[in-house]
Amino acid sequence: MKFPVYNKKSEQVKEMELTKRLFGVAIKPEVIHQVVIAQAANSREVLAHTKTRAEVRGGGKKPWKQKGTGRARHGSTRSPIWVGGGVTFGPRNERNFTQKVNKKQKQLALAMCLSQLADQKTLVIFDKLDNEAGKTKELGAWLKEVKTKIASVKDSKKFLLVMDAKNDKLTRSAKNLKGITTISATSLNCVDLLKADALLATEAAIATLEKHYKKVNEKKASEPTEKKVAKK
Repeated sequence: MKFPVYNKKSEQVKEMELTKRLFGVAIKPEVIHQVVIAQAANSREVLAHTKTRAEVRGGGKKPWKQKGTGRARHGSTRSPIWVGGGVTFGPRNERNFTQKVNKKQKQLALAMCLSQLADQKTLVIFDKLDNEAGKTKELGAWLKEVKTKIASVKDSKKFLLVMDAKNDKLTRSAKNLKGITTISATSLNCVDLLKADALLATEAAIATLEKHYKKVNEKKASEPTEKKVAKK
């Protein structure tokens, strides 16, 4: 499948051949859902942590003698039934929420997200992307020009800028712009793709994608495209 390639002035200069292996895959919502849930679980930080009676400080002395006081017997003020004591069955930081996802399934879900963007024409390819001055103002002006000249992304509010190599100036200039995120081609993932309204990538970044994600089955490209996945 052929896709237009634009220059920095958002003018079409040529066409690029995209493989169906990554950009023409049949979309299955259940596959993407499983990968997204696993990614969220694997990035979860376990912060809640309560102490048991053995970890709470103090309570070594018996509060009162065993008999003769008329009160209930107690051996420590750090008991779970005392205020300030340990917690029974409370959350611990040893909990493990990670979920395993096969590499083939992860890359297949990524190809499905890329295929959806390509099908909606919200994938825009440029011959190169740079910001020599590293100025946020220049990048913001360029983004407005892209929205004006390329009809398929004119209503987009969230952009994902995919780079083939590290570009500190471009990354720095995008930090203060609302609605634009930069990412390397080898770090691309389903969550970022689903959050974005449009994907802006260089020719070199597309070539890197083709080379890096090799686990997508060729047979998937021949299946008919199903209902598109709703963005979250």
